[in-house]
Amino acid sequence: MQNDQAPASAPAADPGFKLPGQASAQGDAVPKQGGAPIEVAPAPAPVATDTSTRDLAIGGAVFVILLVIYFFVRNAYVHHLVVRRVAPSAAGSAGWLMFVGLCFLSAAAVLAIINASKFLTFAVTGPLVAVGLIALVATLFVGRR
Repeated sequence: MQNDQAPASAPAADPGFKLPGQASAQGDAVPKQGGAPIEVAPAPAPVATDTSTRDLAIGGAVFVILLVIYFFVRNAYVHHLVVRRVAPSAAGSAGWLMFVGLCFLSAAAVLAIINASKFLTFAVTGPLVAVGLIALVATLFVGRR
């Protein structure tokens, strides 16, 4: 029942919080229109945080596991191409291009997951994704008969 009491009269000298350009303390109901403009500061740029050693270790372990998986996928792809009567040298080259393409794309994904504010920039992710996609497209062309 604290709010049931009538509020005490506020002192006239302290009008409380006032916005810039608001009426003066004399009690004008209409704010002045010719006041100084309000300056708005730009939002600060996001600060890239440091990546902890634990996060780097987990990301490195995930990347190594993916490399092992991609190596077996590469061997299966080379075998598939040789069965389709592609020359073994062309099949091997296509397999290594696929391995490199998958590795670069995985590196970009792992770095983005580890610390997006630091590694998910065009300067880091752009070249990794570009080389990965070029290698995967080259895989399709080299693996033809």
